[in-house]
Amino acid sequence: MQIGIDTFVAAFAPDPKGGRTESESQRLQSLLQVIEHADHLGLDVFGIGEHHRKDFLDSAPAVILAAAAARTSRIQLTSAVTVLSAADPVRVFQEFATLDLLSQGRAEIIAGRGSFIEAFPLFGYDLNDYDALYEEKLDLLLMIRANEEVTWSGKFRPSLNRQGVYPRPVQNPLPIWIGVGGTPESFLRAGKLGLPLMVAIIGGETADFAPLVDLYRRTYRRNGHPDDGMKVGMHSLGYVAETSQRAADEFFPGYARAFAEVGKERGWAPVTRADFEAQRGPNGALMVGDPDEVAAKIVRHSKALGGLSRVTFQMDPGSLTQEKLSRSVELVATRVAPLVREKFG
Repeated sequence: MQIGIDTFVAAFAPDPKGGRTESESQRLQSLLQVIEHADHLGLDVFGIGEHHRKDFLDSAPAVILAAAAARTSRIQLTSAVTVLSAADPVRVFQEFATLDLLSQGRAEIIAGRGSFIEAFPLFGYDLNDYDALYEEKLDLLLMIRANEEVTWSGKFRPSLNRQGVYPRPVQNPLPIWIGVGGTPESFLRAGKLGLPLMVAIIGGETADFAPLVDLYRRTYRRNGHPDDGMKVGMHSLGYVAETSQRAADEFFPGYARAFAEVGKERGWAPVTRADFEAQRGPNGALMVGDPDEVAAKIVRHSKALGGLSRVTFQMDPGSLTQEKLSRSVELVATRVAPLVREKFG
């Protein structure tokens, strides 16, 4: 099982008095140090999300990943996720193919639709076309991956007529995962296309997603795809500290603040400490605790979903300082990952 970290690059880390400890430029420099540290510690993958709002600095994930490629040697570098519905698949492929060349074959794309909608008006798309945009653009992205010279036509983008798309990546094919939430159609799509599946589980009980993961696997096999490409990953909120109590106390304030902000837009009730503790419990999605506790939870998540190929921790809602984030990454790499790998051989 691969173990990794995802980040949405929160624009600031709070100090104890509520101010900012770093400028946005410093925040990005700190992030690169964390990725370099993760590479040195032997973690498998580091992912950068994509958002187009004030509170995140990840609007250009391929640029951040390219900077990380120059400072690392082995860790896989992925989007988490690329908001494909509002992007040009030609440019997405070119950016990640270039990243693959810079990193000598360590780039990946996780293609999703995103959970925020700012990208649609920003790039001139109609939100009513949410599903159709994604389906068409994924089709084009996969065609570009498979063919150096492309002939293609669709509804939302000018046609291509025997046009070459360059550069070509080191990896052939360039890895593309499908990033999904809880929509059955998304699980079906990944299975039909024979692509790896990355499931974002940010709340509830992990076992609730088991029927959807089973749907993906059944569809994948029914469409005759090779078994070695059938992978299921899980992206969830997580944070590891020396003790369970410390992990909870350090992560909760930022977690509650982040969900309160999103809740204002979506009509969610404020998150209480009791809600948070329930999610930290044995069956909840949150991977927040000490190393032994979190490793055991990953094992339970994997069993609940019929086996996982990858687990990634998303630590941003805590708005953690670089020191705390680096220490948590270190504990994930040196304590959690070995325990999980020992369990699964």
